[in-house]
Amino acid sequence: MTVTDRIALDPFGADILAESARLRALGPIVPVELPGGIPAWAPTGYDTLKELILDPQVSRDPRLHWKLWPEIGEHPSWGWVLGWVGVVNMLSTYGADHARLRKLVSPSFTHRRTEAMRPRVEAITAELLDGLAQTGADGSVVDLKAGLAHPLPMRMICELFGVPDELQDATGTMIAAIMDTSDPSPEHAASVQQQIGTVLPALIAHRTAHPGDDLTTELIRVRDEDGDRLSDEELLYTLLLVIGAGFETTVNLIGNAVVALLTHPEQLAAVRSGKLGWEAVVEETLRVHPSIASLPLRFAVTDLTVGDVTIPAGDAIITTYAAAGLDPAHYGPDADTFDAGRGADDHLAFGIGVHRCIGAPLARMEALTALPAVFARFPGVELAVDEGALRQVPSFIAFGWQEIPVRLGG
Repeated sequence: MTVTDRIALDPFGADILAESARLRALGPIVPVELPGGIPAWAPTGYDTLKELILDPQVSRDPRLHWKLWPEIGEHPSWGWVLGWVGVVNMLSTYGADHARLRKLVSPSFTHRRTEAMRPRVEAITAELLDGLAQTGADGSVVDLKAGLAHPLPMRMICELFGVPDELQDATGTMIAAIMDTSDPSPEHAASVQQQIGTVLPALIAHRTAHPGDDLTTELIRVRDEDGDRLSDEELLYTLLLVIGAGFETTVNLIGNAVVALLTHPEQLAAVRSGKLGWEAVVEETLRVHPSIASLPLRFAVTDLTVGDVTIPAGDAIITTYAAAGLDPAHYGPDADTFDAGRGADDHLAFGIGVHRCIGAPLARMEALTALPAVFARFPGVELAVDEGALRQVPSFIAFGWQEIPVRLGG
């Protein structure tokens, strides 16, 4: 395969499992085309992705290392990617800048801070389950995503960052728009940028006028006291990254785990009997259905060799978490099968190395609180549609369901 034979990724992410298998059959790394025609390389297996993530010659900074960055304005259909690489935060920086920005946020996501949030997670979970019980009391269908998987992490991340009630809906809409890769039009990209430029400045203005015990207030203080550590631009886009990542990934983790158990009743029975632990369910969900399937973008600092393929310096690379988790060379011939008993806890769903997700402990804690509570409160819960009728969110980035219709049972 030559670079001129790029494979166009499905912008809707309709069948990520099948797409990963098709790409894997073509080699360890494949030239692909992202929505709007952006050229990139896609690692197709676990070992290749891990090697590239850990390679210091792979950067996250397009301003320094993407050869197409100077001409991005000439391609209106590429505008959607600006929400991912056209921002300045720890996801899109390299070296010392990345370390500086990460150091500002990581203390808020330590194990101790996460454990301190557990009682609040438990209280919100109980409140949301009460609401579901009331809505579905007559046996009607309820959406478990809208009733639990979405509002739990949204409320927690908004409390952590001091997002006022009047901005919470707009914050959720903004993150959903960024994740939606089905529309590469300039109009959609402009709408996303308009939302970013409205919601986050409003949050910063609110917390400047009404400081509180929250991370936004803390970051504002850092900016005001030492602009060399955090600029206005970095403040805004750090909030975008950490609010978005702390919310969307946990929504999908909870939702994907619920669906996995409801479609594998024998494993649900094993969990209920104590033969399998909830931790194993969460880790297997992250492997088979990682909340982020593919993440744009990384860049080759120098020419890189993968097998018999050379990735030229300046080329873009997609971080393919879903493909890595489904790799039969690493996880065996049944890698695409959900099996919480396999004990595979080496997945890359939260990344690895210097860019490992700082919010992973919080996401796990929320899932490990919500999942046992759902199945204890509603032992007869079942999907209200066939598994094949569930609709993937319109994204090749996010890996989750648009709705999870269930009946709660007696």
